[in-house]
Amino acid sequence: MKIVITGASGYVGQSIVPILISQCEELLLIGRDVLKLKRIFPDVPICTFEQMPTHAQDFDALIHLSVLNSDAVGHGVDFDNVNVTLAIDTAKAAAECGIKKFYNVSSIHALDDRNLSPYAKSKREAASRLADVSNIEVTNLYLPFVRGLQWNGKLAFLNWVPPFLANPLQACLLALKPSVKVERLVQFIMQPGAPEDVVILSEGQFNNRAYKITKRGTDLLFAIAVISLLWWALMIVWALVRFGSPGPGIFAQKRIGLNGKTFTCYKFRTMQEGTVQAGTHEVTQASVTPIGRFLRRTKIDELPQVWNILKNEISLIGPRPGLPVQRELFEVRQKRGVFDVKPGISGLAQVNSIDMSNPTKLAKWDARYISLQSVVLDIKIIVKTIRGGGQGDKVS
Repeated sequence: MKIVITGASGYVGQSIVPILISQCEELLLIGRDVLKLKRIFPDVPICTFEQMPTHAQDFDALIHLSVLNSDAVGHGVDFDNVNVTLAIDTAKAAAECGIKKFYNVSSIHALDDRNLSPYAKSKREAASRLADVSNIEVTNLYLPFVRGLQWNGKLAFLNWVPPFLANPLQACLLALKPSVKVERLVQFIMQPGAPEDVVILSEGQFNNRAYKITKRGTDLLFAIAVISLLWWALMIVWALVRFGSPGPGIFAQKRIGLNGKTFTCYKFRTMQEGTVQAGTHEVTQASVTPIGRFLRRTKIDELPQVWNILKNEISLIGPRPGLPVQRELFEVRQKRGVFDVKPGISGLAQVNSIDMSNPTKLAKWDARYISLQSVVLDIKIIVKTIRGGGQGDKVS
């Protein structure tokens, strides 16, 4: 591949350029400070943005790293000039040069609509406007903490810690926030095929033992606390449900869990006996019992799932498990790797008011959770759920 990189003088650029030099047919660096780039990369071709039409003809991809970061000093207009206007102009120039792909690199902080910092607002604006640039395939690439060949910044001390201490310490730190290795970033850019317009690139927590232990420990503490401290309240709720309307107090239903396998999910019954087995959004309000409305609003109906937690079938936080009959949801989740993690009682999609009525959107948010999975994110979801978020699917 022949690749153009803007903003290569930053940490991400300095991390990926040495790797790309050995893997690319040709590499071109573009920047506002050409002298600085030449000092860092004396053996790589370099030009200004104005010289791009002459030097970047028929390259395969452009990685746009030029940015005014969140820690930079400046006004909103300064962020707009660099993060929006420069990005749009560069994408248009790349299209005119015959470049096929444009990677607009951002931090995951820009994904949060509640983040109103000049950086986040300008990066969201750029992503929106880049969709209108024609004749080039645009991918908005969101990165968490980027891990280079060596640790940097506040974590630089890890480079001198003995391996027998560094490995467990690194696992604990990486459990707190999502991260991605520079090698993974390069691999993604070099892979063939057409990626989606929005990609969150991270290592996830699949191989992080510290995160797995923390998550499982939290699940078990929650389940044991509910059973030991609230058993009497569970019995009262069971009686109210059992004698409030015909049918059992506990509702058992097959759901899709880890690796796409079915399991029996337990909840307090909130709907009339005989209600059709379908997604909640396909069931009418009349099917919900009087006490069921209260239980669903407060999420008390979910508490019997502590038994599923003890059986390691479900977690406190994760994608909400769907029904076997929800084939469209199953297929889009399978495509996005959602079944690679255990489902949860509450999740990122739910606290953002996204339910199963829109399978594609839900699967995207489930995949987002897997990419951003961390102890800090799980705590935020728990807090939002306690405050009233994640109340489940809306009935029709």
